[in-house]
Amino acid sequence: MIPAIVYAIPAFVLLVLVEALSFRFLPDDDERGYELRDTATSMSMGAGSQVIGLPWKSVTLLVYAALYTLAPWHLAASSAWTWVLLFFADDLAYYVFHRAHHRVRVLWASHVVHHSSVRFNLSTALRQSWTTAFTGLPFWMPLALVGIPPWMIFLQQSFSLVYQFFLHTERVDKLWRPVEFVLNTPSHHRVHHGSNDLYLDRNYGGILIVWDRLFRSFEPEGERVVYGLTKNIDTYNPVRVAFHEFGAAWNDVRSARRWRDRAGHLFGPPGWAPGSPSAEG
Repeated sequence: MIPAIVYAIPAFVLLVLVEALSFRFLPDDDERGYELRDTATSMSMGAGSQVIGLPWKSVTLLVYAALYTLAPWHLAASSAWTWVLLFFADDLAYYVFHRAHHRVRVLWASHVVHHSSVRFNLSTALRQSWTTAFTGLPFWMPLALVGIPPWMIFLQQSFSLVYQFFLHTERVDKLWRPVEFVLNTPSHHRVHHGSNDLYLDRNYGGILIVWDRLFRSFEPEGERVVYGLTKNIDTYNPVRVAFHEFGAAWNDVRSARRWRDRAGHLFGPPGWAPGSPSAEG
């Protein structure tokens, strides 16, 4: 099964080229723009994620189909209300998935790839993990279990990813206030990619920003965003970008003396250490 998002890849690449040229002809000293090695790494990560993730889609489809057959009712694709439910359910599932991948280290080890660039442009949207396809499956399973057809779930996931592609830009300032209040925007997503203390673990939304407002994870863009990680990895090697945090977590687990600490290194938040406030709380 080929995800709908695959058909958008040529347009993504073209738009990356257009944005890169815009920095050449309309430079802005406040924006970091593009760097060839960084962009090549992002493209490599995106290509790898599709190659690895495509076969896994068959497994995902089988799981969704099995749950769909167990659902007490099957919602009709011909009903507009099914699509409305799907839109909000998918976006909430993405919020939970995204927040979990920032707060659980073994999941963060996968998602950290997307935050590993010190630049923020449309190519950053393509810097995708090679392992998130495996860690993301459980978060959308409830949608199939309530009777939403699996093909609809896949389609809505693709719509969400296409929308999120356009969030990765510094070329768009804040939008009309009502739009900023309801929808995720480039301004909100710049905050999410910031390594500033104020911006850490904020603005997890996919299409909507209302979940962040409801669950108190929202932060508006104020001070200038510093992109990247709190400890940047300083490499353009795709393999190191893909797996560096898994290696770091494994080293911490091996050096831990207690099983409780080993579990903390895997299932605690990134930066967890024995004796830290998060370990004690």
